[in-house]
Amino acid sequence: MLAGRMPNPDRPTSSATIDQAMSNNDKLGIQEQDLRALEVRVEELIRACTHLKDENKTLRAREQTLVGERDRLVARNDQARQRVEDMLGRLKRLEDDA
Repeated sequence: MLAGRMPNPDRPTSSATIDQAMSNNDKLGIQEQDLRALEVRVEELIRACTHLKDENKTLRAREQTLVGERDRLVARNDQARQRVEDMLGRLKRLEDDA
């Protein structure tokens, strides 16, 4: 120890200081790796979310188109059914008159 200098009880000895510094660097390195990995994963999730939103929008538009088409087909089917029923009624009346 140097003369006039008081030992710092919170400060480890030189070999312990090196070990602690290396340990802190390792921890920081691991933390940096973890943060980078987390950042990459978050970016992947953001891209996936954006893709799913776009796909959902497209599917909803397609659903609306199909619902409209189905409604038109149901209406045409009802018209055809009514025409067939009218024809059958006329045929029945002709048969009854004969």
